[in-house]
Amino acid sequence: MSANLPQAELPYKVMALYKFADLPDAAALQPVLAKFCCARDIKGTLILAPEGINGTVAGTPHAIEALAHYLQTDSLFANRLDGAEIKYSSAATMPFLRMKVRLKSEIVTLRAPEANPAKTVGTYVQPKDWNALIERNDVVLVDTRNDYEVGLGTFTKALDPATKSFTEFKDFVAQNLDPARDKKVAMFCTGGIRCEKASSYLLSQGFEEVFHLKGGILGYLEQVPEAQSRFEGECFVFDERVSVGHGLALGDATLCRACRHPLTAEDRADPAHRDGISCRHCAGDIQKHAAAAERQHQIDLAKARGTDHLGDAAHAMARANKAEKLERIEADRARAKARS
Repeated sequence: MSANLPQAELPYKVMALYKFADLPDAAALQPVLAKFCCARDIKGTLILAPEGINGTVAGTPHAIEALAHYLQTDSLFANRLDGAEIKYSSAATMPFLRMKVRLKSEIVTLRAPEANPAKTVGTYVQPKDWNALIERNDVVLVDTRNDYEVGLGTFTKALDPATKSFTEFKDFVAQNLDPARDKKVAMFCTGGIRCEKASSYLLSQGFEEVFHLKGGILGYLEQVPEAQSRFEGECFVFDERVSVGHGLALGDATLCRACRHPLTAEDRADPAHRDGISCRHCAGDIQKHAAAAERQHQIDLAKARGTDHLGDAAHAMARANKAEKLERIEADRARAKARS
């Protein structure tokens, strides 16, 4: 099965990219970029805004390589996207349902115009140098991600802002950080984009030395050996893989289909968990449970009739991912047992 293949041999290549750049013509670029991706059966989401580009897409290795070349060389994008932060990983199944190119006012929403990473940004720290920085006693370490992401995994001793959305990060800073006291602040996020904008925001608020992990957790998990890692748990990703671990291998987390909260093995063992219907995070939301149960009922009816349901593709993808994860876990257990 493809779940046990090395990352390099998996059939789908995943590209996560972002770049803060001057794109006043974002609206004109939208249909061009959508046409290029759809013609190559690339799926995922790309966000275009006057401040740059952000998103994650997947396709065959050839298609993703063509997209990367296009963004770097085509006259519409060349020079403006030079130096874009790009991270590659692999997937056993297509992790997206469709291709979307969206127009937004910001590529990562903070609603703080004083934060402009194209002009002012903190100090980038390479993954190989990250451990030495965060182990210093004079550095305050901050996770800039939202609560459900932090719940799956984070760096040892990192502050959790407990935010539901990135716009709440400003309140966290105002209530918990002080430029007169916190002279050195180090931040991280999934791929680098949120902490890059957060670093620009902190500098605008008078903080003197602000550092952020280049390439984010994904870059760290890819480059730093597991034996040397200070990251505990798994990293949430915004597609049907749900999470990845060291070496960007597929993680163990699944997704609640009612509230979209990532679920650990402990979550799935909770009495409130009903596959496809509910979990402990949405246990009190009867309306969500009813909607999820009805959706599952319609899918079951469609199967009984031998027809397709609108949600079949998503659920089939989820089931395939879950089956592959379980297969991988059982294989790991068998190997461990054989060694003992």
